[in-house]
Amino acid sequence: MIRLALWIIGSLCLALLALWMISLPGTLTLEVAGYRMQPPLGGAVFMFIIVAIVVIVLWAIIRRIISAPGVMARRSRERRREQGVEALGDAMIALQAGDPVRARALAREAQARLPSSAAAKLLEARADLALGDMPAAREHYRALIADDKTALAALTGLYDQARAQHRPQAALTFAHKALALAPSSGWAAEAVFSDLARRGQWAQAVAMVNVEQAGSREDRARKRRRQAVIETARARENETSQPLAALEHALTALKLLPDFVPAALIAARIHINRGETRKAMSLLRRIWRSTGHPDIAALYAHAQPGASAVDRLKRLGEIIETPPPHRAAGMALARAAIDAYDWLLARNALAPFEADATQGVASLMAEIEEGQNGDQGKAREWLARAVRAPRDPAWTADGMVSDEWEPVSPVTGRLDAFEWKVPMTATVAATARSSEAPVEQLAAPAALPLAPAPNPT
Repeated sequence: MIRLALWIIGSLCLALLALWMISLPGTLTLEVAGYRMQPPLGGAVFMFIIVAIVVIVLWAIIRRIISAPGVMARRSRERRREQGVEALGDAMIALQAGDPVRARALAREAQARLPSSAAAKLLEARADLALGDMPAAREHYRALIADDKTALAALTGLYDQARAQHRPQAALTFAHKALALAPSSGWAAEAVFSDLARRGQWAQAVAMVNVEQAGSREDRARKRRRQAVIETARARENETSQPLAALEHALTALKLLPDFVPAALIAARIHINRGETRKAMSLLRRIWRSTGHPDIAALYAHAQPGASAVDRLKRLGEIIETPPPHRAAGMALARAAIDAYDWLLARNALAPFEADATQGVASLMAEIEEGQNGDQGKAREWLARAVRAPRDPAWTADGMVSDEWEPVSPVTGRLDAFEWKVPMTATVAATARSSEAPVEQLAAPAALPLAPAPNPT
């Protein structure tokens, strides 16, 4: 309603202006080619306005006629570009949908309509790779490397191709090139880092981790854990040849991860070898309180070289309450009690866990029955139960069980793959060896070859 009123008012104003111009007094004399005209002044102004409007309209028509070919060419280019973009999008959808043949055809169509589009070339290379046409994909990727905008994407494709063809050295070469072009490239850095860890190049690996940018809390925790694992691996590597350097690496790992059991075991063994028993026991007590790991209890029991089985049992009683708070503590205490021929204590240590006995508990109970009473029948019953019983936690990585922690998986070469958990299967030979006598190995002096026992005085 307001707009209508404003339009009516504006129209009236224009009409009044035109009437005022027409009614202006005076005349205007025009002489053109011997002709003279003397229109009224208002009419002359009105005629000039009409003539100007006509001239403008005529020029607009002429200009449009002149520029028509260019406009048509521009519209054709825009239409081709729109069709190329649509083909590019359809090709991407087809590739994601698992139709590489259609994706390659659409990518070629997009490339024909968009000759300068690097995305179309890259998509065609991806389609070739999906179709298994490795030579064509390689040629496309190598052509894209020459362009700075597409070099990283091309190296990514070549890396994927090399991995698909099981050429790890070529894949690593492409990863190194990509990392040189873009140091922030995540996949390239991960590939190079994994190779360094797999080959045990710990100094270069930790240098890469140290320069990583960790923004979130999860990234910082992941970085700290990687650093701790690498420092532990360096300590493990130098434990025999360079014990002081190994001790420094192990303590650095414990600063990063205060409860990291592998680093604590290495540091404690080195302290024991150096005669620093109190430092070793203090460290082991702290780690035992936070983790309850059986390897910690076993090494704590053997912290004093040359100690008798009774002394080891007494020492273990310093950190394990009676009754034991959990199965690992009960098994460690029972193992030490069996070695000291304290059958009653061994039986009492395992009593809370007999109902849901694991393989380790059942094996220890068989030893107790045979050692205390000489009851071969009950011992065989426990051994038969051990065969069917659940397994005890062990260092497990990629389906493989190891007696000791290792920094990388022997199967995949993945860093920090080993976890202390119950193995899912029992099909690995190393697993069978470690599960036959899990507790004996935890408490046996085999954990102490690094701390040779002096002759007791």
